[in-house]
Parts: sequence; C-alpha cells; structure tokens
Amino acid sequence: MSNNAVVSAGDVAAVRRFNRFYTRTIGVLGDGIQRSPYSLTECRVLFELAQAEQTETLALRTALGLDPGYLSRILSRFDSDGMVQLGRSSADNRKQTVSLTAQGRKVFATLDQHAIEDMTALLQRLDTVGQQDLLAAMALIERLWAPSVPADVTLRAPKPGELGWVVARHGAIYASEYGYTDEFEALVSGIVADYVKHRDPRYDRAWIADVKGTPAGCVFCVRKDDSTAQLRLLLVEPWARGLGIGAKLVDACVEFARLTGYPQMVLWTNADLDGARRLYARAGFEKADEEHTVQFGGPQVFENWRLNLANAASSL
Repeated sequence: MSNNAVVSAGDVAAVRRFNRFYTRTIGVLGDGIQRSPYSLTECRVLFELAQAEQTETLALRTALGLDPGYLSRILSRFDSDGMVQLGRSSADNRKQTVSLTAQGRKVFATLDQHAIEDMTALLQRLDTVGQQDLLAAMALIERLWAPSVPADVTLRAPKPGELGWVVARHGAIYASEYGYTDEFEALVSGIVADYVKHRDPRYDRAWIADVKGTPAGCVFCVRKDDSTAQLRLLLVEPWARGLGIGAKLVDACVEFARLTGYPQMVLWTNADLDGARRLYARAGFEKADEEHTVQFGGPQVFENWRLNLANAASSL
C-alpha cells in the first residue's frame, strides 16, 4: 500500500473530530478514569504492570512510548500510594524494575471491572447489528494503522449486506488503483446479481476473507457450463495485502471446483493485475488468449486463463 497518498486538510479535520468524539464518548477527558483518581495514562501503566509479575521500567517506557520523566513521576505516585515496588533486575543491577503490590493489584482489579461495566453499557446502546458494525469498524482501524500485526484469516460465506460490499469495494478500489469508471462497478453488480439469481449450492459458491470480523477479500466460483467452473471477482483489500489472503481465496475456489467434479476451470483477468496473475499461475492456471479493447475508461488488455482440474493436485 502506498505511503505517498495525498492527505487533505478536510481529512485531517475529520480524524481530529472523530478523536474528540471518541474520547468524549468513552469518558477519558476527566481527571479520573473508570471512577478512579487516576488519569488515562496512569491507568494504562497499571494495565501493563498487571500483565507480568515484574517489568523493567525501560521496557515499560518503550512499550508505551512515554517520556522518561513522565513515567518516573507516575511510578513515584504509585509508590507513594503503596501500589508498586521498585527494585533492580537480578540479571543486570543497572536496570530498574517495577512490580505491583497486593494493593496495586487490588486497585487494578477494581479499575478493570469498572472498565468492563462501562464498555458493556456503551455496547448495550446498540442492537446486535450495530454492535457487529462497530466492532468490524474498530478492527479495520487496527488493521489500517498496525498492518504488521499478524492476523487470523478465515474464509466464510457472505453475510447479509456483504454482496453489496463486494460490488462497492470493486468499484472503489479499481477506480482508485486503475482509473476504472463506474462501467466496471456496473459489470460487477451484474455478476453478483446473476450469482444470486442462478446459484446452485452444489456447483456455485462465494467466499469472504474475514480478518477480526472485517471483510478483507472475496472470490466466487460459478458454473459456466456443465464441464467448466469460472473463478470470478477475486479481490483483496489494500490494507490486507501481504497476509496470504489472495492465495487462500484462489486455493479455496480451485479446491471447491475440483471436488465438485468440474473437469476444467477458467477465469478472465486484466494484464495489469500482476499480483492476481501470479496467484493464478501459482495455482496452475495458464493463459489461453488475450483481447485488446477499450473499456472501463481506457484501453485494456484482457486475458483468458484455463486450468485442467483433472491434473490439479489438492492444495488444502
């Protein structure tokens, strides 16, 4: 994903507005958090200390990105309140350590329970669908700003509303990355509509790649004729690329077609889609022919690829 995207003043203002709204909503603007005398940062330090029996102060400062003097003042307050014990590392006497006392763990347990109660109350303002939407949006923010965090990827059937997501994300991503017009979005809409209208679960299937409840990609296997399956609408979100999602989707699609009994599988792609073409070649597809045309707002080179499923070994 490019790190040279243009950021407008309006975009910056929108993020700042969201930050103000969010901090006000979860109640972290006051002097005390979760009905305690401690600030948000102090509660965060308590949380980190509660995760281990003993922590080196340098590691704590690095993990939280805190100024050394600021952390020192926080730990001094905790020490005065009888919540921490400061010491020296047995492995290296130059390193300071800190651990929660019994009183400190009691305070943390109270704060933790208050946090659970407060977040439960916030979620209860929403119905089930609203909660799912909120959690998916929060997971997406995590993925966008922490792309190096390993992610569990699951493949599942589309949920209600996600076929619309397939159409919308194809339209948005191809417009952004390849300059496609809404003619392409209309094509994708027609493919999805045909899938819903004509699908037979024995021969047709769709998958959504799910990362922490957020759709991250999709692919469809549809019946072209009695002997041919067609791989369609492979997509991976820009923020999810590099997680192996594309390969998982292609493998699932090919495996389904092979086990269903199709002798062959075909797909239609664009010569510009280098990443997708590598995935197809990896799965055993070979380019059969190509066509030159003007479509979706400019000149295109489309390619037809084929795979003999009788010779395709299972990859799952």
